[in-house]
Amino acid sequence: MDIEKLLKELKAQLFALLEGNFNEFKPQLQKEITLFLEQSKDKLTRWTLLLADQSITKDEFEWLIKSQKDLLTLKALQTAGISKIRINNLKNSIIQTIIKTVFMVI
Repeated sequence: MDIEKLLKELKAQLFALLEGNFNEFKPQLQKEITLFLEQSKDKLTRWTLLLADQSITKDEFEWLIKSQKDLLTLKALQTAGISKIRINNLKNSIIQTIIKTVFMVI
């Protein structure tokens, strides 16, 4: 499994998620998403390989990915005064996009 290719695909999918709703914050959010992926790279790699080897289930993988949600701060939106509900909705969308993308690759 090519983890670098997976990370590039994740980044592309996550950047596409920002289109429309958060265009005015896009550069800052792209930096934050990139930082999140860098911080989570080792864990994401390990968990993806475990999933590919069927050492963990899809449910376990989802739980592990969701546990990383707090690392995703989205400070650009907080600073701009965007509501916590919208920020949490975006965080959930990011997490779900990561899960769906990994499932597609595997």
